[in-house]
Order: sequence, then C-alpha cells, then structure tokens
Amino acid sequence: MESIKVTFGGNPVTLMGTQIKLGDKAPNFTATDTSLKDVNLSDFDGKVKLISVFPSVDTSVCSIQNHKFNSQAAEFGDKVAFIAVSNDLPFALKRFCGAEGINNLTTLSDHKNVEFGLKYGFLISELRLLARGVVVLDKNNVVQHVEFVPEIATEPNYDKAIEALKKVL
Repeated sequence: MESIKVTFGGNPVTLMGTQIKLGDKAPNFTATDTSLKDVNLSDFDGKVKLISVFPSVDTSVCSIQNHKFNSQAAEFGDKVAFIAVSNDLPFALKRFCGAEGINNLTTLSDHKNVEFGLKYGFLISELRLLARGVVVLDKNNVVQHVEFVPEIATEPNYDKAIEALKKVL
C-alpha cells in the first residue's frame, strides 16, 4: 500500500506508525483526558465513534474543526461518541474547551505516549504533532471512514464524515 502524502504549509511531512484504512479493526489506544485521567478507546465500546484528529487547538483551523464537530455532536446526542485527539497538553485542551464552550466532545491528549498517533498513523515525525483527519468507527470498532487531510492547514471533509456516521447508526 502506498503511504499517504501529507503536507504542512506546502512542505511534505513524514507520518509515523501504521496508517489506518477502511475496513481495519481499530486498535485500542490510551490517551489522557483534560482531568489527567487515562481514557481508552475501549471505554466507548458499543458506541459508534467519530475521532477528530488535529495538530493544536491554538490554531484557527483546529478551532474551527472542534467547533464544527462540537455542534454536530449535539445533534447526535449519546448515540455517537465524538472524540477529539491532539498532542496538545491536557491543560491547553481544558483551557480551550472551557473558553470556547466545547462540551460535546471527549477531548484527549496523545502527548504522553503518542499511542494513538503511532497506532493510527497520524504522528508527524518532524513536529511530534498529529496530522489532521477524521476516523469513523462502527460499534465493533471497524473503520467505516478515514480521512488524512492532504494539507494540514485545511479543514477535513465534515460532510463525508457525518455521512459515514449516519450510515452506521
């Protein structure tokens, strides 16, 4: 399989780990929530999941992405677990979510072990940040949609992600 090509500001970056693809069984991972507690993908077993992946809440595109998925999460209620993952520190994620009213996403930091980044193939070698993307998992953690945004400074395709969610509900 050809590796996914991603750029940051037009410059190619190297993605580490194994890029997850359609039909894969999503590996379990552990990340840290905003209260410094470990959270596992398995904590959401039995639910459809949308994982929104982004480099940092301190950029405008990441802010837009989190606001967009936060409002869409409200429409799905508890039928879908909306998980937002970055390598931001948990403190930065907590500050951002509090200041911006982001309350429908489970916000996780992958900074400690970069386990999500490596297991899903989103870790940028040169920056130790996560590339931008979206992964939709069905109730059995099978990948139903995956997007690695080709240019990190652009937004993901929200419509395709939500369409994939609706198909598995």
